[in-house]
Amino acid sequence: MNYLVAVLGDRIQAEAAYSALEKEGFAMDKVTILGRGYKSADEFGLIDPKEQAIKQAKFMAFWLVPFGFVAGGAFSLLTNLNTFAWAGEVGNHLIGGLLGAFGGGMGSIFAGGGTGLIFGGGDALPYRNRLNAGKYLIVVKGSETVTRRATNILRQFEPENIQGYVEPNV
Repeated sequence: MNYLVAVLGDRIQAEAAYSALEKEGFAMDKVTILGRGYKSADEFGLIDPKEQAIKQAKFMAFWLVPFGFVAGGAFSLLTNLNTFAWAGEVGNHLIGGLLGAFGGGMGSIFAGGGTGLIFGGGDALPYRNRLNAGKYLIVVKGSETVTRRATNILRQFEPENIQGYVEPNV
């Protein structure tokens, strides 16, 4: 499935573009307006990158924290380090395991999506920001031919941005 997303400055432009697509015979169940008074990003299914990053970091933590604990404890056993003399031999190995678990937790944040949470990523965030700024999106989904035809029609409305996407076959 192909998608075409056009960013328009105001509601009047968005409605005019929608009407032009309707006049050209597009299946209107494949054309959507996103913005104030129409569908929201969540209703349309535009992924919230922060939500995805948190979900990915939690998934990674599920595996990396226990692995880190075991690896930290094993490292402490193998090297026989006595870093914390006050903790005794068993205490040193437990502290090594806890430090390894902490390292696994940090790995889940940095590798599992925490950087995406902090710095943002993907195209969903800019589109959400434009919707929050009061802009409107016209989304057309269909075959490559349909999106190419829609591109030609939408260009006459001078959108701020027009971008095509191809959904990967899973």
